[in-house]
Parts: sequence; C-alpha cells; structure tokens
Amino acid sequence: MGANPALVELIHQLSFKTGTFKLASGRTSNFYIDVRMTSTHPEGAALIGDEILRTAAALDPRPDAVGGMAVGALPIAIAACARSVDRGFALPSFFVRRESKRHGTGKRVEGHLRDGQNILIVDDTITTGQSTLDAIDAVLAEFPKCRVVLALAVVDREEGGREKIEKCGIPFGALVTRTDLFAREAAGQKS
Repeated sequence: MGANPALVELIHQLSFKTGTFKLASGRTSNFYIDVRMTSTHPEGAALIGDEILRTAAALDPRPDAVGGMAVGALPIAIAACARSVDRGFALPSFFVRRESKRHGTGKRVEGHLRDGQNILIVDDTITTGQSTLDAIDAVLAEFPKCRVVLALAVVDREEGGREKIEKCGIPFGALVTRTDLFAREAAGQKS
C-alpha cells in the first residue's frame, strides 16, 4: 500500500523545505524535512497516529507498545497511543532519553514498557538510521527480552537508513518517502 495522500500533502505543506541544510548526521542536503511541524499539528498527529495503527494492526505479532528516541519520536508515539483508544487495541507508549537520568530511578527508557513485549520503534525522519538503532539498543539494554517487530519512520529520506536497519535484522517501514515528497513537489510546480 502506498503513502496516504493526505499525509504526504500535509508533510509537504508543513515540513518540507528546499535550500541548503546541515543535517543531524553532519551531511549537507538540498532539502529538509522537519516532521515535528507535522507531528505536533492536530491534523498531522491524527494522520500519523492512524497510519501507525493501520501498520501495527497488520503486523504479526502485533506490537504491545510504541516508542522511540526523544525528542522526534515523542509526538509520534503519543499520537499512536492516543488514537489507539478509539481503534480497539490499546498501544501504550514509551520514549528513550539520550542519556540516563542522573536522579530518581536513573532510567533511560520511560513510559509503559515491560520486558518480553513486542515493540514498534518509531522515528520522525530516517537518514542514516543511527538514531533508530540507538533507541533500539537502549531499549534492549534495559529490556533484553523485548522484540522489535518493526522500525517505522514517518519519513524515509532514502539515504541508506533503511538498509542499515534491515542489515541488523530489524524490519523497516516508512509512512512517506523522499520519493513521495519530491513527486508532490514536482506536481505542485506543474500547477
């Protein structure tokens, strides 16, 4: 199944920019996708949450929880968690801190996650895949019996992240790709 046209349109409108940008990976790019501008928008959160749940419902086994690295994955996981109440299968969320807390319990993984669960790891944008793999490593360090059933990006920049994640034996999916966004960009320029 292809990308949801409404989600492609909203990401293109709110999050997609062309120009010269330095990415978190250190690379320079002629486009930038700030998914947070879509994932924190009411319509964007609903669309993303619904698409994650559609994807999760098709997985076997279904995930027991959804989460990823703070900050980018937070609104995405929470959108899926909130929308799951109305979809007939509860999907609690969690998030991974960049570093362990230096107070309280000192945990790095926060939220509703138990060892042995099937998990769906989400990320806003995948370039190299390293942030997603870091989140997975952190979860498995605290919950070694958990199983990652899918790593899912809202946007795949199609720059090697998918391959890097799949090479680690983790299934990968994306709601929208770079190809989808550039096709929308080209269609807009013809109008």
